[in-house]
Amino acid sequence: MKLGIVGLPNVGKTTLFNALTGSKAETGGYTAANAKPNIGQAKVPDERLDWLAEYYHPKKYSPASIDFVDVPGVSSGGKGNEVFQAIRQVDALVQVVRCFDNDDLFLEPADAVRDAESFELELILADIEIVERRLERAKKNAKGGDKKYKREAEMCEALIAHLTEEKPARDFPFTDEDKDILADGGLLTVKPVIYAANLDEEGMANYADNANFKALSDYAAKSGAAVLPVAAKFEEDLAELDAEEAQMFMEDLGLHETGLDRLIRTSYDLLGYISFLTAGEDDVHAWTIVRGTKAPKAAGKIHTDIERGFIRAEIVAFEDLKACGTMAAAKEKGLFRLEGKDYVMQDGDVTMFRFNV
Repeated sequence: MKLGIVGLPNVGKTTLFNALTGSKAETGGYTAANAKPNIGQAKVPDERLDWLAEYYHPKKYSPASIDFVDVPGVSSGGKGNEVFQAIRQVDALVQVVRCFDNDDLFLEPADAVRDAESFELELILADIEIVERRLERAKKNAKGGDKKYKREAEMCEALIAHLTEEKPARDFPFTDEDKDILADGGLLTVKPVIYAANLDEEGMANYADNANFKALSDYAAKSGAAVLPVAAKFEEDLAELDAEEAQMFMEDLGLHETGLDRLIRTSYDLLGYISFLTAGEDDVHAWTIVRGTKAPKAAGKIHTDIERGFIRAEIVAFEDLKACGTMAAAKEKGLFRLEGKDYVMQDGDVTMFRFNV
């Protein structure tokens, strides 16, 4: 999974990036000379994998991971194709929106909805340019009588009209045929969005009463987007503390989990991801797949040979294994299953694949 941390300048994007990845990237405004994305990675906390590690004492411990891309701020006029290209490479957008006031940085009070709309408008304008070029090529190719390009031209015209009304591409009623046409289109506003409502510590303690958070939540609800309250600076400071100190400070704000944990859960739900687990003395490993993936395709996440030579999957649900205490006990209770090629993987499946190549 690759998530892009995006938004207007100086709203806390890099601060949040540092908190999520443990990086030390310089915060503050980008200049034209250093307008390059910061790239980092975070391991996905998983108590199930921790339990398996205690059970097997493996040589290797391999949690799932998320790549984060901290994209330079986009303001009116943008920063050109390089920034937009970075956004095109991610699976979803974590749009940081300011919900706090800071007289040292900003001349005007926070207005979360205004900022969210302003940022999205820049992406919409970039999408219009892309679709206009696509339309021009489709019209040219349609002159030869190819119905595919005629259909593409019609779709592009309708999409341009939609975007011109300042509506994102994710709200356009694409048909399956349209999606095939646009598979390599590079549209920015088709990507799922999580709004990270960035608050100061005081605002985070009572975020439900924060006017900007409430307004942003109402705005996001219209398009079904997720909203996540965060205190980026607090999270950055928290990441530098040991576990006991961090827990104490979190409790002071009434938090039960870190921003990283909450963002990971929200991201998995948004993108429809789950994890299956493999475990043994050599390695305990979490593998991220799309919900609905069948067993052979899941096996291919480990190695293409396993998918190609798939015979069966030997599976026990993690919760069943934990409740039984041992693999032997789970087998005795009939909770250890043999599944074939049509089995749809479930979150938390502890799996061993049998294959022959």
